[in-house]
Amino acid sequence: MAMRQTPLTCSGHTRPVVDLAFSGVTPYGYFLISACKDGKPMLRQGDTGDWIGTFLGHKGAVWGATLNTDATKAATAAADFTAKVWDAVSGDELITLAHKHIVKSVDFTQDSNYLLTGGQDKLLRIYDLSKPEAEPDVVSGHTSGIKKALWSSDDKQILSADDKTVRLWDRTTMTEVKSLNVAMSVSSMEYVPEGQILVITYGKTIAFHSAETLEQIKSFEAPATINSASLHPAKECLVAGGEDFKLYKYDYNTGEELESYKGHFGPIHCVRFSPDGELYASGSEDGTLRLWQTTVGKTYGLWKCVVPEEENAEAAKARTTLPGTAEEEIVAEEIASENSDTVYSSTPEVKA
Repeated sequence: MAMRQTPLTCSGHTRPVVDLAFSGVTPYGYFLISACKDGKPMLRQGDTGDWIGTFLGHKGAVWGATLNTDATKAATAAADFTAKVWDAVSGDELITLAHKHIVKSVDFTQDSNYLLTGGQDKLLRIYDLSKPEAEPDVVSGHTSGIKKALWSSDDKQILSADDKTVRLWDRTTMTEVKSLNVAMSVSSMEYVPEGQILVITYGKTIAFHSAETLEQIKSFEAPATINSASLHPAKECLVAGGEDFKLYKYDYNTGEELESYKGHFGPIHCVRFSPDGELYASGSEDGTLRLWQTTVGKTYGLWKCVVPEEENAEAAKARTTLPGTAEEEIVAEEIASENSDTVYSSTPEVKA
């Protein structure tokens, strides 16, 4: 009998969730930040979805959010023409970086000393966070608004995407190394340092490229327009979500569709695997985040696997023959997930 995905639903946002990011694994576990059009990015415990705090200070939709590796700092990109850096422990705003247009993307270097931003003014900016009042280094060359900008190759290079072009930049010379043109508008981009893989989505395509040369490794076609995709840390599988409200899981090696199910009540804007690969998070137009198990039925976080004892196997078998018993109910009974239906609906009051 197939086990059923039982996601954890994380409420609290009041508008579409458009970006999310995990921290690395810290002594306190790992953490998840979400960007939302309600202008109030939220921090959560990564493995349970429990709300920790809300970063208050932006005056417009927040389009991008990220955490540094050890989850001590957060950065956000917003429609109020600013990027902000936050203390992720106290929730305090540390730095506001003024821009000339809407900011869409933020990314820390591995040492958390520099912040890369990109947005509607077509420019990449590199801020030295020890001297936030100093003018940033500016990289120009994009011909339309920047959707995503990421450090790569141990922060020696930058990968950035505008409408239909992905560009690779050298940080030292601030010049373009290579560019890649795609057929449709780029909807998302993920950099996987282990193996130097760049995951790009556009239209119904999920493409994998070398982050060093931009040469294509492979690509898959999905049944619907895809807004985001993420590669499992072990590179066994990938997940993707998009306009048909569904989440898709594919075998990375063969391209075979492993699972698909309706994940949300609106288009899915962002999906990301956790750093340990045990779960993935999705954010949607419906205003929620959902956490999904990579291996359904495994005991992890708030999920608890209930396996019937052997002597109860006959009884379980008999139950399946009872008239009027829905198979779904039996599945749910046999893999009952403790707290799995918990909805974190208490509206966050102030900040962390």
